[in-house]
Amino acid sequence: MAQPSWVARPVDEAVAATLQQAGAPTLLARALAARGAEVDDLNEPDLQALLPFDTLKGVGQAATLLAEAIAAGKKIVIIADYDADGATACAVGLRALRAMGAMVDYLVPNRITMGYGLTPEVVQLALARQPDLLVTVDNGIASVAGVAAANALGIPVIVTDHHLPGEVLPDAAAIVNPNQPACPFPSKALAGVGVMFYTMLALRAELRRRGAWQARPEPNLGALLDLVALGTVADVVRLDRNNRLLVAAGLRRVRSGRASAGLNALYRVAGRDPARAVSADLGFVLGPRLNAAGRMEDMTHGIECLACDEVDVALRYAQKLDAFNRERREVEGAMQESALARLDTLEAGQRYTLSLYDPEWHPGVIGILASRIKDRFHRPVITFAPGTSADEIRGSGRSIAGFHLRDALDQVTKQHPDLILRFGGHAAAAGLTLRSDDFARFEAAFETVARQWLSPGDLALQVDYDGEVAPADLTLATAEALRAQVWGQGFPEPLFGGRFAVIQQRVVGERHLKLRLRQGERAFDAIFFGHAEPLPDSIQALFQLSVNEWNGNRQLQLELRHWRV
Repeated sequence: MAQPSWVARPVDEAVAATLQQAGAPTLLARALAARGAEVDDLNEPDLQALLPFDTLKGVGQAATLLAEAIAAGKKIVIIADYDADGATACAVGLRALRAMGAMVDYLVPNRITMGYGLTPEVVQLALARQPDLLVTVDNGIASVAGVAAANALGIPVIVTDHHLPGEVLPDAAAIVNPNQPACPFPSKALAGVGVMFYTMLALRAELRRRGAWQARPEPNLGALLDLVALGTVADVVRLDRNNRLLVAAGLRRVRSGRASAGLNALYRVAGRDPARAVSADLGFVLGPRLNAAGRMEDMTHGIECLACDEVDVALRYAQKLDAFNRERREVEGAMQESALARLDTLEAGQRYTLSLYDPEWHPGVIGILASRIKDRFHRPVITFAPGTSADEIRGSGRSIAGFHLRDALDQVTKQHPDLILRFGGHAAAAGLTLRSDDFARFEAAFETVARQWLSPGDLALQVDYDGEVAPADLTLATAEALRAQVWGQGFPEPLFGGRFAVIQQRVVGERHLKLRLRQGERAFDAIFFGHAEPLPDSIQALFQLSVNEWNGNRQLQLELRHWRV
C-alpha cells in the first residue's frame, strides 16, 4: 500500500490568538482555530445555547400525541434499534416518559433474526405488549410497510429518527427527523438519541402548557445528558456545535458523579474512572461494550443496563456487556484475519471498492470488519454474511470521504431495480440485503458506480494534522487541556508532527511498541499501539498527546499514529 500524504491543517491565526488570550494553551488554541471553533468552546457548556426544540418539524405534533396518551392512561411501546444510539435513545425515552407519568414498555428487534426497523413482523411481535401507541427511536423513517401494518391494526406510530429518508415517507401520525424534507432544524447531524431527547423536551413543555407540573415538580431532563452524550459519540455523527454542547454537558455530569447507574457500571467494568471522563471513552470504551450486546446476542441487555437505577443490577448487566465485547473481539479478529488473507490475493490497488462475502462470518460483526478494511485500504467496503433466510445475504458498508454510501446504493438500485432487496443508511455507513446468488452482480454494479463517482485521487489516503510542534509546548498541562475538550467525527482529536531520535524501544503486550523519544534537549515517553516492528533511529512522527496513569502517577505520553523516515 502507498504511504499516505501528510497535510497540515490551515489555522486562522487571529482566532488562535484570541483563544490563547482566553487562556487556552498554544496547541489547543491552534487546534480549535483550525476546526472553526470559538472562545465559547473553552467555557463550561451552556444548555441555553442549544438549538430550540420547536424548530424540529413534527415535534409539536409528537408531543401532543404523547401528552394525550399519558392523560388517557394509554400504553406506549418504544421500538428501539440494536446499536448504541438506539439503546441510549430507548433508555432516554423510557426514563423521561416514566418521569412524566406514562405507561411505557419497549421492544428491540434482534439484529440477526428480525433485521432492522419497524417491519410488519415487528409490529406483530409488539402486539404482545398491547400498545396503544408505537414510538420508534433511531429507526422508522424507512418503515413504510411497518407503519402501514400498525395503522391497519389501529395503532398510531410516532417516528423519531435521524437517518436519511427514501422517496416515500411512512404514513406516521408524526415524524420527528431533522433530515426529513422541509425540516428547518439547523443541525442535520443530530443522532437518534438527540432526536428523542428533543422530543422529550417538547413533551415536557406541552405538559407544562397543560398544567401538569402545578402539583409536582418538573422532571429534570438534564439528568439524561450522559446517555445523550454516549449515543451521540458512539454513533459517530458529526460533532457540530449543537452536538458538542450535548456531549460536553453529558461529560460534565459524568465527571461530577451524577451519571446514571448504568453508565457508571460500564466505566467500572472497563476499569476507567468516570471522574476523568473524556469523549474518547464514549466512542472507544463504553460504546463498543454497549454495541456488543446487539451484535452478539440481544440489545435488551444494554437497554436494561442504561434504564435501571439499581447499582447492583446495572453492574450485572454491564458485566454481561463486557463479556459480549470480549466475545465480539475474538470473532472480529478471526474474521479480519480471513478477510485480509483473501485481500492479499487481490489487486486492491486497481479496485475502487471492496465487496467481500463469507458464509462463516457473523452478521453482527461485519460492520466493524468493513470499517477495519476501509481504514486499511481507503476504499468503500461492504462485507456480507448470511441473512435470515438461506437465499439471502446481509451486508454492512463503510465509506470514505466524498462517496455517499447510501446514495451509491440508491444509484445501484436505479440502474438495477431487481438487485438490492432492502437498503438504508448514511453517507459513511449503510446496510443492505441481497439474494445470495446476486453477490457477484452487486459487486460489479457497486464498482461501476464508484468508478463513475470517484477519481483515482479520491482513493489516495491523506492524513490531516495540526502542524509541527516545539518541545516546550509538549506538557502534561497541555495534554490535560486537550483531553477535556470534546473530539469526534467532524471535530477530530488533534494530531501533531515532530522529528525525534528513537533512544529506546521495546515490545509490550505482544503487539505494542513502548518508546523513549528525544527532541532537542527533551526526552518523552511514547507508545505505538498495534505496532510491534522496530523503528529506525530517527523518525518523523504524527502523534497525539495523552496522559499515562500508573500507580497514581500521571505523566505526559505521546501516542504515535503514523511515522516515516
